Amino acid sequence: MSVFVPAEQLRERIHTGKNQTIIAALWEPEEGKAWSKFQSEHIPTAKFCDPSAVLSGLPGRRVGRNPLPHLDVVVKAVRSWGVDKSRPTFIYDTGSGLFAARAWWLLRWLGIDDVFIVDGGFRAWDAAGLETIAGPGNLSVAAHVEPSPGALPVATLEDVKEFTGLLIDARGARRYSGRREIFDLKAGHIPGALNLPATDLFSAETGEVVSAAEIRERAATVGLTVDSDPAGAIAYSGSGNHSALLLAALAHAGLPVVTHFVGGWSQWAGDAANPVATDL
Repeated sequence: MSVFVPAEQLRERIHTGKNQTIIAALWEPEEGKAWSKFQSEHIPTAKFCDPSAVLSGLPGRRVGRNPLPHLDVVVKAVRSWGVDKSRPTFIYDTGSGLFAARAWWLLRWLGIDDVFIVDGGFRAWDAAGLETIAGPGNLSVAAHVEPSPGALPVATLEDVKEFTGLLIDARGARRYSGRREIFDLKAGHIPGALNLPATDLFSAETGEVVSAAEIRERAATVGLTVDSDPAGAIAYSGSGNHSALLLAALAHAGLPVVTHFVGGWSQWAGDAANPVATDL
């Protein structure tokens, strides 16, 4: 299986009784609303994940808006969901892919390899007319997972300052250029970074990933190929979500999962001493 799998493929696994773990990484701006939506309708056997509580740590100017969570927090959650290295894990969100990709990257970073994203998320599942259930979700049998943090490469702010290789900004073109910024303290991008918007690799209508060939073609425009050294490139976004989505798309197309600067632009822009580039 590639990283992104069709909703029908997961439905077939559930229908035929195959073993897997399903995680619903759902976020809503209104507190408690995501949990309420999950309780009213979700994919059978799914476990609920609150991205703001589990997939990121406490925000701050020095660490960015969505820093890495404390290791104990995410490991406890992973075990409570029943994630086991002996069976695949499937993750879905409402359809943007952002929170599913964040969870995918974190699990891969922890050394869990068989992790997949439902292509198009719950929107695709619902559009296909596939069955859902209500309630708090299945009871989980806690699994003992021995994490291996660092299984995927991570860059610190200092690493980025000293980096001379390929730096990829996964945000939209307007934010990259400095024409629009509503989340962070400054507008623009890290000097030397090239723009490869993660959302350009997904259908605007369905949220589903484009073909592997198209992803490789777009990646080649910034100099990233199947032969690239993962340590020779760093990807970032505003706070690690769009860059996680980009990394998932690259892996889906057989490209290397490059180093991730999770703090991203929010951490870089939080220090007034850091230089800013724009296309204005």
